Amino acid sequence: MDDMLKNLATYGYLVVFLYSLGGGMVALIGAGVLSFMGKMDLSLSIAIAFAANFIGDSLMFYMSRYHKKEMMEHFRKHRRKLAFSHLLLKRRGSWIIVIKKFIYGLKTLVPLAIGLTKYDFWKFSAYNALGAAIWAVVVGGGSYLFGGALIEGYNVIADKPYLAPVMLIVIGGSVWFYLSAATKK
Repeated sequence: MDDMLKNLATYGYLVVFLYSLGGGMVALIGAGVLSFMGKMDLSLSIAIAFAANFIGDSLMFYMSRYHKKEMMEHFRKHRRKLAFSHLLLKRRGSWIIVIKKFIYGLKTLVPLAIGLTKYDFWKFSAYNALGAAIWAVVVGGGSYLFGGALIEGYNVIADKPYLAPVMLIVIGGSVWFYLSAATKK
């Protein structure tokens, strides 16, 4: 455990940046907990996560806007989710760009779906920046504030390792069920 914390404290900012390019919630939660423990700087972690998340979504928007044919080949299996992203954009408007940062499974698909439309890049960038800022502050700050509880939860799972797969199955199954039901509509 001590070696892992030392490595995360040493390379943590790089991990937060790379992982936040595509969503990075787990890395930012880890950075918040490490900040709670005094091993990382919370404000720097939040700033790095914000920048990486903004860049990552902007790159996905760009790739789907200017490389549609190549992108669609990789997303044949996700046509329902792309269609669901289009519907969310029509129903909820531009705020879906902000809200999608918190919805697992749509974080990467919404910028791709929006890039396939004629949506204005600068408008997307403004909402993307707002969403990335809110996401980074809420997730990073929340994991810092609840760092003690998260560490205690880790200790419980470390003492009873059979709980981890059960929790992953329940959480993963719930997310899968929700996304399956939402995309079938």
